[in-house]
Amino acid sequence: MFDRTTWIAVSLSIAGLIGWQYYNNTHTLPAIKTERAAEQAASTTPVKAAPQVPPITPVPTAPIPQLTARRETLDTAKAEYLFENNIGGIESITLFLHLGEQDHSLQLNTLSPTPIGTLLEAPGKVVEGFSMTADKKAGKSSFELREPNGLMINKFFTLPQTTGSPEEYSVGLDVTFSNTSKLPLDTPSYLLAAGGATPVHYTDAPRYTCFDWFCEGKMTTIDVNWFTPTHVPFLGTELRAARPFYEMSHPGISWAAVTSQYFCTILTGKDKGITGAWATRFDTSLLSQRTQKPISGIAGGLQLEPLHLAPGESVSYHFTIFAGPKDFKGLEKIGGGQQAVMNFGMFHLVSEFLLWAMNSLKVLLGNYAAAIIILTLLIKSALWPIQNKATNSMRRMQLLSPKMTELREKYKANPTKMNEELMKLYKQYGVNPFGGCLPMLVQIPVFFGFYSMLGTAIELRNSHFLWIHDLSQPDTIAHFMNMPINLLPIIMAGTMLWQMTLSPKGGDPAQQRMMYLMPIVFLSFCYNFASALALYWTTQNIFSIVQLYATRNKPLPKLDVVKKKVKRKG
Repeated sequence: MFDRTTWIAVSLSIAGLIGWQYYNNTHTLPAIKTERAAEQAASTTPVKAAPQVPPITPVPTAPIPQLTARRETLDTAKAEYLFENNIGGIESITLFLHLGEQDHSLQLNTLSPTPIGTLLEAPGKVVEGFSMTADKKAGKSSFELREPNGLMINKFFTLPQTTGSPEEYSVGLDVTFSNTSKLPLDTPSYLLAAGGATPVHYTDAPRYTCFDWFCEGKMTTIDVNWFTPTHVPFLGTELRAARPFYEMSHPGISWAAVTSQYFCTILTGKDKGITGAWATRFDTSLLSQRTQKPISGIAGGLQLEPLHLAPGESVSYHFTIFAGPKDFKGLEKIGGGQQAVMNFGMFHLVSEFLLWAMNSLKVLLGNYAAAIIILTLLIKSALWPIQNKATNSMRRMQLLSPKMTELREKYKANPTKMNEELMKLYKQYGVNPFGGCLPMLVQIPVFFGFYSMLGTAIELRNSHFLWIHDLSQPDTIAHFMNMPINLLPIIMAGTMLWQMTLSPKGGDPAQQRMMYLMPIVFLSFCYNFASALALYWTTQNIFSIVQLYATRNKPLPKLDVVKKKVKRKG
């Protein structure tokens, strides 16, 4: 039976899990159409015929003057780019090969107030008044702005002409500042926007809505919660006020990106002249169905150096805009360290290997679920000798358990002496008290490698398996009191408990009882995460159960006193 301390620990863990689920339910994006998607749906909905009215004789009117188009679209085989005239940037990007909520083509930057390529003189001070010229056939869009002081700003967007490579999602951007006056001009340190990112699915956690910048081989990242004020839990006392703007000055910054869980927009500078990076949070026009609060996104970009332009002088900057899926292999081919937006963390080498292995197996098997299952079996097979050794160590501890119980009863009033005698006992019989933990320690890097990889691997989106509609999302089958019922993580926790009941018992009883908290810990990790992670851990649990059944009937190992080596004298 559990003692009082263990029951308290179990209760706190369960309360923490419930609190975690409540946090996720109140800090995630509900499945709501964007305004543009709603407009498109409305435009295709049949309209009832209006009632008949008497004809009206038209009144002659003057011809309506032709106005310059406010928006223009340019297309490639994989994306459609909507350009905005006045601000001079890309208002939204539609990705033809990827689906968002309600199976609509996924759109990037559609909820952001900042078009991609926008210039700002300062936070919130957008440079406006551009005029647009678009050449659909050539895939080019140009913008021009003439200021009263003689400054002329030109932007040239060039859509990709390549096919069959990651650069199909890359748009070229040239920005030129020219002094058309007869006097010298000084320009401010303009901010150039990479656009904004918002969650794609209602299950996306806020930590995936990020701003990243890359400098000298190292990426720095903040998520949308960086701007949020912090409070003491349950008391409401504010520890830190809200932060409206993020700014980092460094002349070596090469690119900045806004990212969601599986997609990103990366603005890369091709010349010197970048002095820093910036970001800000924005509230979208959508409200959470649960909290009725605006859904937040993150916008950011690069900061340009201030210029001193002589009469007639021009300065140009060259940029590349990648707007598409977070495809590790594709971003690695583009270069510049852009694959860092995957944000694999400290186990990135493990994540990269697992991603390569999963994709390789998918080519052979034709299914990502099958690839994850086979990859798990291969990993467990490689660890079979370690697991056998650990099982044998646990069985030896089980044989030693009566002697350990005697020592605990004898020295229960003196814990220090009890621990000393236990260590002597382990040494006397050559038993490692931590031998049974070795497989778990080896599995930890693999688990977190999978955790980081499966959280951002675009390959899993819309991949099906049994009742799971999307391996990149939780396998929710129903809701109870606004709480999602995700079946696979529950099965995973059940197989963990099953495995524990089959494992040999030995060692410290308190340590054994604490091990029963592990299913709750892993359940909290996996419950609202990509179902592919729970699939991996469930598979490895079942494999371990089979292994335990295969070894449980073997004869018990002998528990002999280790003979001391006698040193021979010269």
